[in-house]
Amino acid sequence: MESFILFDYATLRFIWWLLLGALLVFFALTDGFDLGIAALLPLVAKTDNERRVVINVVGPVWEGNQVWLITAGGAIFAAWPLLYAASFSGFYLAMLLVLVALILRPVGFKYRSKIKTSIWRSSWDAILCFSGFVAALVFGVAMGNVILGVPLGFDSISLRIIYEGNFFQLFRPFALLAGLLSVFMLTMHGASFLTIKTEGSIQERSRSYGIACSILTFSLFVIGGFWLKNLDGHVIVNNLDHNIFSNPFLKMVEVTKGAWLLNYEKVPVTCLAPIFGISGAFLAFLGFVKRNYRVSFLGSSLSISGIIISVGVSLFPFLLPSSLGDSSGGLTVWDASSSHLTLWIMSIVVVIFLPIVLAYTSWVYRVLRGIVTEESVKENPNSY
Repeated sequence: MESFILFDYATLRFIWWLLLGALLVFFALTDGFDLGIAALLPLVAKTDNERRVVINVVGPVWEGNQVWLITAGGAIFAAWPLLYAASFSGFYLAMLLVLVALILRPVGFKYRSKIKTSIWRSSWDAILCFSGFVAALVFGVAMGNVILGVPLGFDSISLRIIYEGNFFQLFRPFALLAGLLSVFMLTMHGASFLTIKTEGSIQERSRSYGIACSILTFSLFVIGGFWLKNLDGHVIVNNLDHNIFSNPFLKMVEVTKGAWLLNYEKVPVTCLAPIFGISGAFLAFLGFVKRNYRVSFLGSSLSISGIIISVGVSLFPFLLPSSLGDSSGGLTVWDASSSHLTLWIMSIVVVIFLPIVLAYTSWVYRVLRGIVTEESVKENPNSY
C-alpha cells in the first residue's frame, strides 16, 4: 500500500497543517460574520422590524457557514488525534461554553418570532447577542492560551495526557487581549457584511460600529505583536526525523523569549501574514469612511486571514505548546499526527469533495445576493 502514496510522511503532515489552517480561515470568514452580526444585534437594530432584518441577513446561511467549524473539528480528530485529545481535555469547560453558545443560536433563530411580545423577542435577541459575543471571545482566549502554552504533559509510557491547569488559568492578560481582538475582528467583519446587505439606519449604525471595530482590531493586533516579542516561545533543538511515527518524547525543546517570531526571520515571505492583518483592518476602516462597503468587506476578510495565518506561522511547527517545561514540550506537526496511510486517504477525500463544497457554497451566496429590507421580510412568510 505504501507504494501508492505519492507524498512522504513529512510532506503529508505539512499539507494537513496547511489544510487545518485553511479550514479555520474559512470558518472565520463565513461563520465569523454571523457571530459578529449576532454580537452587534442590539446595537445596530433598535426596533423589532430592524432586528428581523438583521437576523434574516444571516438566517439563510449560518448553518452552512458553521459546517466549516465542524469540518475543522473532524479534521483535528482524524489527522491530529493527540491534538484533539489534549485540546478538548485542557479546554473542556471553555469548549462547553462555546457549545452552549452555538446551541443557543439556532434555538434563538427558530423561536424568536413564535410569540409576538416585546419581552419574548427581546429576551431571544439578548441570547443571540450573548451567543455571538461569547463564542468570539472564547475562540480568541483559547488561541491566546495556545500561544502562552498549555499546562499539559504526557505519561512517558502510555502517552496518556496529563492536564494540570484549571478553567480560571485560561484568563491571563495576553489571552484576554487575544479574546478581545477576536471579538472586535469578527464584529468588524459582521459590520462590513451588514453594510452590504442592508440599507438606511441599520447600514449607518453598522458603518459607525465598523469604523470603531476596525480601529480596535488594528490597535490590538499591533499591541499583541509587540507583546509577543517578550513572551517565551518554544524551539526544537535536536534533529528530528519528520518521517517517523508520532511520539512527543522524541524531540528536545528549549524555551526562549521571542521564539515565536523566529519563523519570520527564517522565511521572510511569511511577514506578509501580519502585514495583511494590519493593512486589512486599515483597508476596512477606509472602506467604512468612504462608504465603499465592498472594500470594507474585502479589508476585514484580508485582516482576519492575515491574523489567523500569523498565529500559525508564529507557532509552527508547534500545534499545542506545553507550559510545564517537561521533555515533551507539547505537540508539533511532526509528532501529533495520524499514520501516513490515514493522512493519504484523507487527502484523497479532500481532493474529491472540497471543490464540490466550495462550488455549492458559492452558488448559495450567488442565489442569496442582494439586500434585505423591512419590506422583503414582511412579504416573506418564511422569514425569521
